[in-house]
Amino acid sequence: MTVSFVESSKLPTPWGIFEMHGFEDRENNKEHVVLTMGLVDSGEPVLARIHSECLTGDALFSLRCDCGAQLQAAMHRISLEGRGVIFYLRQEGRGIGLLNKIKAYHLQDRGADTVEANEALGFGADLRDYSILKPMLEHLHIGKIKLMTNNPRKVKALQELGVDVVERLSHERGRNPHNVKYLATKKGKLGHLLDGDDDDES
Repeated sequence: MTVSFVESSKLPTPWGIFEMHGFEDRENNKEHVVLTMGLVDSGEPVLARIHSECLTGDALFSLRCDCGAQLQAAMHRISLEGRGVIFYLRQEGRGIGLLNKIKAYHLQDRGADTVEANEALGFGADLRDYSILKPMLEHLHIGKIKLMTNNPRKVKALQELGVDVVERLSHERGRNPHNVKYLATKKGKLGHLLDGDDDDES
């Protein structure tokens, strides 16, 4: 595996002070970040979120998706518990990259859903690779987690890496009039477990 730890530092946020751990993926020329709060290597299950980079949602406040709201809610939830981890993976647009994501948005503006747009550009519906998590988990000595996700694929990927997912916690946040079709596609075509509730903690 080409992912290796680089350095750690404090990261003060509105939800408290996290420890930020940098990892370098030399094979794919990507830099990933893991945020931790509290003692995560005790052997007890850790509250966790696997979050793929979404510049438009995380930093530009886009309402086309639910990504920014999910990230903020995860940070808030961890701060309330005082202990947890967020894996922030540089896999923009489910792995297609930022500029291709903008192209996909253009197709969505013309009526395509998010899966149809990716496929029209010659990509799979979801190209994310979760195997890069293994060296991060090993570095942090995390073996058991309570995963905040609506995506069964993330649970399966972690289990295949030998991680004990002791609980899946529903993580529906950010539903709004602009992303109704997007969320319906995630549920209908990508198998996400969504029931329409949005208990906003952020």
